Amino acid sequence: MSTDHTRRRILKASAGLFVPGLFGTIARAAAAAEADNRILVVFEMSGGNDGLNTVVPYADDRYYRLRPNIGIRPDKLRRLDERFGFNPGLAGFERLWKDGQLAVVHGCGYENPSFSHFTSMAYWHTATPNSGDDYGWVGRLADTMSPQPTPNYVLNIDSTQSLAVRSRVHTPVVFDDPERFMRSALHEERALLDDVTVASRDNPSRRFLEQVAVSARESSLAVREAWSRYKTPIDYGIVPLGLPKVAACIAAGLPARLYYAGYRNNAFDTHVQQPDLHQRLLTYTADAISGFLRDMERLGQADRVSLLIFSEFGRRAAENTSLGTDHGTANVMFFAGKAVKGGHYGTPSDLGALDAGGNLVHTTDFRHAYASAIYGWLKLGAADQVLKGRFAPVPVFG
Repeated sequence: MSTDHTRRRILKASAGLFVPGLFGTIARAAAAAEADNRILVVFEMSGGNDGLNTVVPYADDRYYRLRPNIGIRPDKLRRLDERFGFNPGLAGFERLWKDGQLAVVHGCGYENPSFSHFTSMAYWHTATPNSGDDYGWVGRLADTMSPQPTPNYVLNIDSTQSLAVRSRVHTPVVFDDPERFMRSALHEERALLDDVTVASRDNPSRRFLEQVAVSARESSLAVREAWSRYKTPIDYGIVPLGLPKVAACIAAGLPARLYYAGYRNNAFDTHVQQPDLHQRLLTYTADAISGFLRDMERLGQADRVSLLIFSEFGRRAAENTSLGTDHGTANVMFFAGKAVKGGHYGTPSDLGALDAGGNLVHTTDFRHAYASAIYGWLKLGAADQVLKGRFAPVPVFG
């Protein structure tokens, strides 16, 4: 049942009634119905995106002293205001910014940061820095939103499952090529796999495996059908980064509430000759995300969908001798979507107060941004449980 239909039904049922507090109850019920229908897309910029050359503090002379060769000059930037400008490659983000649909959260990081891609990404995936966890924060979020197994509830666009979506309750649907998304088998075995049924009553282990097999078959069929029916006139840019696959599943009405997509293979690890490569990667990112949100508008789904965009760490404040940047710490995060209150949030890291290693000191624990997605967007009052701690949300959703 759609949110609009729910609202109409509630209002019709209440017509002619004048009960103290009734309309507050109606408003809360309508808000709950809307929240029950919302979708969060998490987008990962793997490799450690250089936040300083993404959202450039061009008004701060210290930026150019730290980066005399790769610092982006003011006349090349897409200026946001008197302090910051976007990298020239971020035309798609500039459009979202002007429409008030893009929020920048500054200074994001965590205590005792790791400079290892693998370790730091594990911290962001689990939302438990320096402690470890068997499950990802998106997986725990799914378990809280739907305590019982729900087919196709979490979708991960990738060739392998991300730790972020690992769940105690749910089995994430993981696929790369929708047209080839099925269990592989020899021709002689195909009919047997396609004929799996849950028949075991006295053997719990076998029954579980049969249920997994049935779920996998049904999920792969749903994804293939969604992709085969999906057609769009929207331009996602040269590298769409899996987002048209997300759009196809949303358009087909799959029950997924949580999607995970992004770059692979540490694409943003720009140690050498950074400027051209970094700008190109940002162009791919902004075009794909801007295209996806335009597609959501076309499909009538824009009110349901918001994106959270992150990278596992930033880069060192100073450029290196190879005209690149090395692994660093604090970074920017983004929220994008029709419901987002665009603008700057958080406190930018002080370029005059670097740590002993020449790195930015974080000002916002990244879990505050995660809390924004949980409390502010999904309207779920269990962020403490999901994040294993109390983190006030950044007010990007009001």
